[in-house]
Amino acid sequence: MNQKRIEQLIVSLLRELGENPKRDGLLETPKRVAKYWNEFINYEPGKIETTFEAVKADQMVIVKNIKVWSLCEHHLMPFNSTISIGYITKKKVLGLSKFARVAHKHAHKLQLQEKLVQDIADELGSLVETKDIAVYAEGQHLCMVARGIKTDGQMITSVMQGAFRKEPETRAEFLSLVK
Repeated sequence: MNQKRIEQLIVSLLRELGENPKRDGLLETPKRVAKYWNEFINYEPGKIETTFEAVKADQMVIVKNIKVWSLCEHHLMPFNSTISIGYITKKKVLGLSKFARVAHKHAHKLQLQEKLVQDIADELGSLVETKDIAVYAEGQHLCMVARGIKTDGQMITSVMQGAFRKEPETRAEFLSLVK
């Protein structure tokens, strides 16, 4: 990512918005905005592959209420999602902090909430080697709150795979535990 080029683009944007990029409050804004974009897009979640041998197969493991911020690819506006992740153990369990690392890793790009939950489910399934994955997200999108209709609203998305898709009682148990 070209930091200087982004700074130049922000200066141009400020001018197009009728602002003076050289006024006191805006002098450092292009640099700050470029730094933000660089940090957001080039986010490094740390190690996410830490798994352990499962104590027992067929346990439901859930980590809920992981808060992430992302950016809507349609408006470049932020959205936040509270994510709950579950899976049925087979041979491996994932280290606890790795759930949040996976969620944050996938939040740091331009996207839709539907893609975010799918990407989390796909990565979790490969890490713990199971098809029994559930990801549930509730999000608030500033593209709806701050522009357009300008109203609050929660967007709910979920990905249910394996037993969570095929077995209504497994899906119901997961949903009752995360709500």
